[in-house]
Amino acid sequence: MRKIVTLVFITISFLSFSQEKEVKKDTINSLPEVTINSDAIVGNKFKAKNKAGSTFYISEADIKVFKQDDISRILINVPGVTIQETDGFGLRPSIGMRGTNPDRSSKITLMEDGVLIAPAPYAAPAAYYFPTAARMKAFEVIKGGSQIQYGPYTTAGALNMVSTQIPATFSGNISATYGSYNTKHFYTSIGDSFKNFAYLVEYNNRNSDGFMDIDYSAKETGFDANDYVAKFRLNTDFDAKVYQSLTMKLQYSEDASNETYLGLTDTDYKLNTYRRYLGSNEDNLLTDHFQLMATHFIRPSQNLTFTTKGYRNTFARNWYKLDEVNLGTGSVSIANVTADPIKYAAEYAALTGNTNTIANALLVKANNRNYESQGVQTVGNLNFNTGTVKHDVEFGVRYHKDYEDRYQWVDGYAINNKFMNKTNNGLGGSNANRIQSAKAVASHILYNLTIDKLILTPGLRNENITVTNNDYGKSDLNRTGVNLKTTENTVNVWIPGFGILYNLNDSYKLFGSLHKGFSPAGALPGEDAENSINTEFGFRMNKNAFSSEIVTFYNEYSNMQGADTMSGGGTGTGDLFNAGKATVNGLEFTASYDVLNKSNIFKLPIALSYTYTITELKSNFISPSWGTVTYGDEIPFIAKNQLALTADLEHKKYSLALNARYIGEFRTKAGQGDIPENYKIQDNIIIDFAAKYHLTNKVSLTSNIINLLDSDKAVARTPAGLRPSHPFGINVGVLSRF
Repeated sequence: MRKIVTLVFITISFLSFSQEKEVKKDTINSLPEVTINSDAIVGNKFKAKNKAGSTFYISEADIKVFKQDDISRILINVPGVTIQETDGFGLRPSIGMRGTNPDRSSKITLMEDGVLIAPAPYAAPAAYYFPTAARMKAFEVIKGGSQIQYGPYTTAGALNMVSTQIPATFSGNISATYGSYNTKHFYTSIGDSFKNFAYLVEYNNRNSDGFMDIDYSAKETGFDANDYVAKFRLNTDFDAKVYQSLTMKLQYSEDASNETYLGLTDTDYKLNTYRRYLGSNEDNLLTDHFQLMATHFIRPSQNLTFTTKGYRNTFARNWYKLDEVNLGTGSVSIANVTADPIKYAAEYAALTGNTNTIANALLVKANNRNYESQGVQTVGNLNFNTGTVKHDVEFGVRYHKDYEDRYQWVDGYAINNKFMNKTNNGLGGSNANRIQSAKAVASHILYNLTIDKLILTPGLRNENITVTNNDYGKSDLNRTGVNLKTTENTVNVWIPGFGILYNLNDSYKLFGSLHKGFSPAGALPGEDAENSINTEFGFRMNKNAFSSEIVTFYNEYSNMQGADTMSGGGTGTGDLFNAGKATVNGLEFTASYDVLNKSNIFKLPIALSYTYTITELKSNFISPSWGTVTYGDEIPFIAKNQLALTADLEHKKYSLALNARYIGEFRTKAGQGDIPENYKIQDNIIIDFAAKYHLTNKVSLTSNIINLLDSDKAVARTPAGLRPSHPFGINVGVLSRF
């Protein structure tokens, strides 16, 4: 286990009451037992369908259908969500919503159990750490005016991942799967609740040899990831006059991935989709993540609660990967080599291993970074009635600070007889040597007013943020401060929002919202905050075995914000850039129907989701990652059309499920009209299949097929060349509950 330096930070934190019970029925029609999950911000499908804003709840039952541990496959059915695949296993997904660039999920508010979970949410939000999807009980997607409670990113949406909860009675799970490419997944958990004490312990291991093959090398291209979690709760008697509980959560994970940024040229991709060049042989990513969270809940009276969360997250990563090729005439980025292997024929021959090179011809950068994120947040909830009018007021405040520490270097390698050997050790800090930090105080108030069939939801959020960048320079490796350059930026912004929902009757609802979109500014001069005005209008229907929702949205930016990241096709500085005015609008549609709803033996729910998105940039500028932008260009990485269909045949002894999804073509550089081939990702259809057989009430056999049709179309062109999704693969396993 690799060492990570952490400080113990214990404080009390935010939770909701009634974590001791479990929801008995997952439904949008009724709520026979109202329970609020301890770490949820929505709680269940019933509440999601009754919010004055777009909300999507993926329940534990939904997750179990395909038993996926790839977040990309879990979220793909959510309308308005864009997924950019990178590794085929969903280890570090890029997620966007409603036309925002998905690059490293940096434009949405990411949370686990209601707490910000990106490595440095304010200072450097690119999510190179992503929680293990296999240990999540639910996923909550909040868009529109509903999201202003969960900043700082309020333009597109928020994603909250709800971790496994402490069980109400003694129980546990053991599951193990094995599949193609020597892919294995083992999970176990055990927990129990007593009158005044409860606990949960769980362990996750996921590993694979990988499905890529490196030229002239026997090195595997897979990964090995471990995740450990422990939760403990102390509480008063449930019938105490003033109920209180204190829950501690400790989480540690480590990951070793032989992952690369080096893709393939168009020609090589057509010849051998799952090839990797020899120049990527030494590429690997090592990470450690530690979370300590404490949660205190108090209910002074039946209509007033306070939930407080204190949290500390530390994350260390070193993505060691080929960056440039230098044959003595100057350095050429790997992105330029793969984009034009004819112009850079000598460099291409070097990174493919087909020629011997001089020393230090292949420059492998150690993207060594440490992150820290900590804070405390308190949320109060007051509800009361005045006659037939219902009032529900939520108010909260959060103090947060985080930082990203870049201490990077570059090693030199040479190719000799189709072997890659090191010829120079770089010095720590000689490539990047800076710390970017942020402090923020955020507060919000949200008022839900119910008058007969009408629900009004006005809200207001304030973000007061200071971002500081301390650059020590590439020659001051010991950080004495002799060449220190400091820049700072402070933003104080008010973020209003308003939602409305009208119940036409028990089956039909109209809703709409209007809110301000915001993303924090950077620390460097000229890096402005992102601002927009966002509107949505929707209709929900829920009648008998059929439910549907249709939403139109329109986001108008006064200033859109982009980032110079290598993963997004840039140089990797991480600096923000202003994209100026822009508009994003579209339509989101979902529908579900149980075809066999009158049968007592079978169920056959079918679900459909569709997203249509139109984007337009309204400024002329040159960016390091989007290219030369002209008024009228489309935002890159956003497909106009996305469609997903799921069918699940259920019987008390077995189930068979099929998921098909279509992702339309999209561009990797800003532009308009027909997409040039060298900037295009073609449309694609991926189908997954899952089957389950219950040997007993406690033991089940499971299997799933990934990419049933074995589609080998590219899913990404950045950072440096084409790369595929997971090829056809079969996994089988056993699940035991006790």
